[in-house]
Amino acid sequence: MRIAVIIGGLAIFILATDARAREFGGYECSDNCSGHAAGYRWAEAHSITSDAACPLRGNAISFYEGCLAYVEDPYRGADEDDDGDEIDD
Repeated sequence: MRIAVIIGGLAIFILATDARAREFGGYECSDNCSGHAAGYRWAEAHSITSDAACPLRGNAISFYEGCLAYVEDPYRGADEDDDGDEIDD
């Protein structure tokens, strides 16, 4: 019985965690998606049209993914995540 309660609680925790995951252009955000938005805005400002032109430097994965999101959909904008929630810079 005790194990069932623990497993049930763990399952609820995992589902709640997954439900809160934010995405930007289909890429999972590890924070508030501001890194993705920055990469998107950079790509927009530099008229990037190829994923090969998106810079990947160090651990700036979210910036890179934001650039890719722009290449994939230059009309989505950078102000909201995929659920329509505002991104705080």
